[in-house]
Amino acid sequence: MRLVPAHPASTDDTGHNPVTGEPHAAGGTPLAIDLSLEDLEREARHVIGEMAYAYYAGGAEDERLLEENVTAWAHWQLHPKVLAGISAVDLGTTLLGTAVSSPVAIAPTAIQGLAHVDGEVATARGAAARGALMVLSSLATCSLEEVAAGAPGAPRWMQVYILRDRARTVDLAQRAAAHGYGALVLTVDAPVAGLRLRELRGGVHLPHDLALPNLAGDSTESAHEGGFMAVVTREFEPALTPDDIGWLAGLTSLPVVVKGVQRADDAVRCVDAGAAALVVSNHGARQLSDAPPTADILCEVVDAVAGRAEVYVDGGLRRAPDVVKALALGARAVLVGRPSLWALAAGGADGVASLLQWYESELRRTMALCGAATVSQLERSLVRRAPGWSLDHGT
Repeated sequence: MRLVPAHPASTDDTGHNPVTGEPHAAGGTPLAIDLSLEDLEREARHVIGEMAYAYYAGGAEDERLLEENVTAWAHWQLHPKVLAGISAVDLGTTLLGTAVSSPVAIAPTAIQGLAHVDGEVATARGAAARGALMVLSSLATCSLEEVAAGAPGAPRWMQVYILRDRARTVDLAQRAAAHGYGALVLTVDAPVAGLRLRELRGGVHLPHDLALPNLAGDSTESAHEGGFMAVVTREFEPALTPDDIGWLAGLTSLPVVVKGVQRADDAVRCVDAGAAALVVSNHGARQLSDAPPTADILCEVVDAVAGRAEVYVDGGLRRAPDVVKALALGARAVLVGRPSLWALAAGGADGVASLLQWYESELRRTMALCGAATVSQLERSLVRRAPGWSLDHGT
């Protein structure tokens, strides 16, 4: 993976460009970083092989939502302000009170041991190097204790599912609280497994040299024998209700973030039940192929919540302008999934750190061009619906 300053740029007294925030030599143009996510994905595919690639890259059914998640962000345009007097851009923000260096966080993605020998520990170290939040999947191939030890003091949250055997969820939540995880991220959009045809046809399964140490019981055996969809079918509680948000919140002192919200009325029910934050998400297009892309539903969730909880979003965010659009539409942060996997596969911890550095540099550039010096200045007047697109009809 290349991460190359393309041009020199002017510096402040610290040797950093005041807009991009990155170190560089003296000169006159903003720092540019050469990174192609398409090239990165191709390199990762070569490294990890076809079975792992089918697991990471695949979506539900005909996979139409995979592309729609990405292209829907283009249905919004940035509407920049000029003469804003910006000499520096600050990306710093807080997520449930935790300070982070930028509003780009690492989404919970499962089975990272398929991408790199150090798996989730490498991702944690890469995120920590840039001061970014990482959300660890409960279906990780490294234990939550190993990840905590690998990046001590770094901001991290724990993603959880409520299992049929609730004692196992209790154990996971209490372990997370004891090892410095700052929130529990409850995924609620998997009452059953989506029909992931690419996984079925590719024979995706957990290799016998990997395990699922965060889930006690038979999860590892199920994933070895029947693939990851078998874990969902056999182990996940299918009949969740808003009461389960309060139940999970009562297990520890950690706030609960509800991930997988796609409707305004569900958002209100989650907040009423005690959710501290929501993630607008369609599970990376892996559950229901005919669901709407997240770019099209973010506004209605933000408006329904009306400031009562923080709102984050994932799904198809690939470029810095996508991130700026999401923040202007009301998200406090975005979660990046597949790009972080490609970076992990291609470069380990350094690859993840470099990906985050690229997002930071290009976020500063995009915000400066939009007339916003801080994340809090990204508001809805800076975006408009692209001509020809309607929130009601999509055309």
